[in-house]
Amino acid sequence: MNHGLMQTYGRLPVRFQRGSGAWLWDDNDNAYLDALSGIAVCGLGHAHPRVTAALQKQAETLLHTSNLYGVPLQEQLAEALCARTAMNSVFFCNSGAEANEAAIKLARLHGANRQITEPKILVMENAFHGRTLAALAATGNTRAQEGFGPLPAGFIRVPYNDLSAIDAAAAAHDGIVAILAEPIQGEGGVRVPDAGYLQALRERCDARGWLLMLDEVQTGVGRTGAWLASQHENVIPDVLTLAKGLGNGVPIGACLARGAAAEVLGPGSHGSTFGGNPLAASAALAVIEALDADGLLARAEALGERLQRRFRDALASEPAVVDIRGRGLMLAIELDRPCGDLVKRALDDHLLINVTAQSVIRLLPPLIISDDEADRIGDQVIALIRDFVNDAR
Repeated sequence: MNHGLMQTYGRLPVRFQRGSGAWLWDDNDNAYLDALSGIAVCGLGHAHPRVTAALQKQAETLLHTSNLYGVPLQEQLAEALCARTAMNSVFFCNSGAEANEAAIKLARLHGANRQITEPKILVMENAFHGRTLAALAATGNTRAQEGFGPLPAGFIRVPYNDLSAIDAAAAAHDGIVAILAEPIQGEGGVRVPDAGYLQALRERCDARGWLLMLDEVQTGVGRTGAWLASQHENVIPDVLTLAKGLGNGVPIGACLARGAAAEVLGPGSHGSTFGGNPLAASAALAVIEALDADGLLARAEALGERLQRRFRDALASEPAVVDIRGRGLMLAIELDRPCGDLVKRALDDHLLINVTAQSVIRLLPPLIISDDEADRIGDQVIALIRDFVNDAR
């Protein structure tokens, strides 16, 4: 499968040729139910008519001019995002890693403007913020970092969901300017913090003059049943990053800021050749329109509750199941053993899932799935887990 490609991926033995809704078809015309959405990217599923029409129209009109000039669709998109997130301004880029790089640069410049010569950012164990160098340094995964040193300095790592560790770090280190955290850790195993954790981070940042920067690359754009996962706790960050589901497959990322943080980056301090070009902006505007028109935020919340109930009812007596958790259509079933083999087993069963943190089955289905499709995902995953556990007995 990999002729001419760098061997950076452990690819599964399938090539998809087309998609529709929650389904994909391979080059032998076999159908697969997609419970991964391209890793939380295709929230509207595949070949969504609203996105397709927007891309076709824009491809016939104008693809790119660069950010040397005004981009009207980009301006419309910024207004739409700010209205839904309580942010004041947006920097557009092409990916979540780039959005987080922009946030890191913003935090460092914020520190420099306050005469802090070595600004530091508090980051979390088991976090994932991307694979570019600064984002990788902020990521709490030593396996992903191995061999890429020396990584940029300026990050202080603390356990996730541990407020005492935040307080201890504040007492031990000078020059802290920001906290960077995921509202729910995705790659780290769909770790949902305690109720009130995000609000407590907000309070600590306010008390110490730090920026609260939330990475909603995986949790944003309706994935958890709200526009942002942080909105479930009515927490408004100073800096916010988005990507993945924002373009439904068209690469786009965004770093948003409010208040004083929105004034930190100025002309020449940051940039992107492709960021927010007309094609990407048109796709993102279509995504926003579909989320609103079809009531998909409430739908994601209801479907997530439906699936969690199904898993809890069916797997309550299975001792190998450590936990069932998540929010909206960001779901996880943690087993007491490594279960990466389930990805191939599911593929053989014509279902696309993911395993992260070695023992966590991660489900990120499209927000447009039907009740029947949700039930089918649930039934197949339950059967896969039972067969996997029984085979080991």
